[in-house]
Amino acid sequence: MAIQRMDNVLIVVDDLDAAVSFFLELGMETEGRTPIEGRWVERVIGLDDVRLDIAVLRTPDGHSRIELAMFRSPKAISAEPRDAPANTLGIRRVMFAVDDIEDVVARLRTHGAELVGELAQYEDSYRLCYVRGPEGILIGLAEQLR
Repeated sequence: MAIQRMDNVLIVVDDLDAAVSFFLELGMETEGRTPIEGRWVERVIGLDDVRLDIAVLRTPDGHSRIELAMFRSPKAISAEPRDAPANTLGIRRVMFAVDDIEDVVARLRTHGAELVGELAQYEDSYRLCYVRGPEGILIGLAEQLR
């Protein structure tokens, strides 16, 4: 057997409350929030003296999760520009399917989100955009046209 499923995507942030608020506004639901520390996590991630707070959020269908982590020790570091462009190597964005893309963008703007480019239509299939939220988090939004 290969994999069972993709469990979650981790996003490291400096302001856990702001990031949680952003994803809750998007429509995700809180699954849990807890501090994490101890030798087991140090062994898993290969760092010493690890103390962090995490929040796990899930999509309404329960199939996808985002894990937000705020490191208290050791402090988080930045390996790239905060607002790295879409063609930067590595994971760039997470895409979400939404019902009303304009409404979602408007609501996310109340949390400081900005469009990266513009809202565009792909053929008769989708309306799409990239949005940059708190901590420089880049998400994609896709509204399927009926």
